[in-house]
Amino acid sequence: ARSPLISTCTKCKADCASCFSENFCTRCHPGRFLLRGKCESSCPNGLTANSALRECTECPAGCEQCVRRNMCTRCRADLYHLHGQCHHTCPNNFEPYVQLMQCVPRIHCQVGQWTSWGPCVRKRSTDVHRRGEEGRTRRVLRTPSGFGDPCPRLSEIRKCGNRKRQRTRLS
Repeated sequence: ARSPLISTCTKCKADCASCFSENFCTRCHPGRFLLRGKCESSCPNGLTANSALRECTECPAGCEQCVRRNMCTRCRADLYHLHGQCHHTCPNNFEPYVQLMQCVPRIHCQVGQWTSWGPCVRKRSTDVHRRGEEGRTRRVLRTPSGFGDPCPRLSEIRKCGNRKRQRTRLS
């Protein structure tokens, strides 16, 4: 390679495709990546191997390993990973999964329809009675995640009684 400072040719190292001087590569052969004037076989943490440019390029902030400049595959230990990005806190509708340091979808409770009201029974008795209580229930269809909305009440009890028909007066 021709040195731009001196009008002489300099022999590049074998792993350099072109160089500024014998000890400073400016372009690498395919499969090698330029880092601080040297051609490396891989890039260290925080940098990604850019095959098109044949150089080590910086990962996004807080990212230890990335496949492209904007696609993180491993975040710093104190950050959560979501869709190739690193976050201090998880965005809306996501919650932290601390064991894996990832943001996962937040799941809210879902319940089914109420059952019909049960028979009118007197307290502490199973006999059907004219005055008492009746109840109904519903099932959990989806259990909430740690930060999801909790489930509403699953059972209700109300007072009941077989009411006599009221006569309507004509005035």
